[in-house]
Amino acid sequence: MLLEARDLHVAYGDIRAVSGVSFRVDRGELVSIIGANGAGKTSILGALMGIVPLARGTIVYDGDDITGLPAFRRARAGIRLVPERARVFPRLSVTENLMTGVYRQRKKVPLAERIAWLYELFPILAQRRDQPAATLSGGEQQQLAIARALISDPQLLLVDEVSMGLMPKLVDRVFELLEDLNRNHGLTILLVEQNALASLEISQRAYVLETGTCVAEGDTRDLRRDPRIRQVYLGSGTD
Repeated sequence: MLLEARDLHVAYGDIRAVSGVSFRVDRGELVSIIGANGAGKTSILGALMGIVPLARGTIVYDGDDITGLPAFRRARAGIRLVPERARVFPRLSVTENLMTGVYRQRKKVPLAERIAWLYELFPILAQRRDQPAATLSGGEQQQLAIARALISDPQLLLVDEVSMGLMPKLVDRVFELLEDLNRNHGLTILLVEQNALASLEISQRAYVLETGTCVAEGDTRDLRRDPRIRQVYLGSGTD
């Protein structure tokens, strides 16, 4: 097991965003947390990364309790976050954006080889390498955000609402990239998404959130067959 979250509680003042959520991510898995907007998905990723304080709960990563660690130490331990809506540095070039992903990292990576691999994985970024990130399309910026997270060779990739604001064709491309990273490169990924159908298609296991609590979990094949999940999250009723 690479990541285990136990009884997570997140609150913003009197508003409780997450209440008693527990889950695990095994090494080499792609696991999804699905749910509607406001279900608490982004709050969970923020708590895992150390940028949102926990009201209660425990986070164990690679056998160590990291609940009290600051975000930069979690990043150095090999956790990376791809935030929603990309959030790249608009005035920096594609290459400069990539380089921010290794800033002050303790782990040494073969940088030239890593950048060459990323440009092979994301050929559109290679074509745009000298352009400011602000000139990229939404889908290209999303690919840049993923590449920036990958440059330091993380153990665990946290991906927040990767489909938000993208055209369907671009959504398909980004999900294909995530599936390829997991299946062919062995990257462990925790994906939180409103796009339940696309998430369940590429994940091995999933957790379903409603108003800050986990209401279902299991193998994605079973969840796709569950009548309630189909009706509420997949837009189809029972056959």
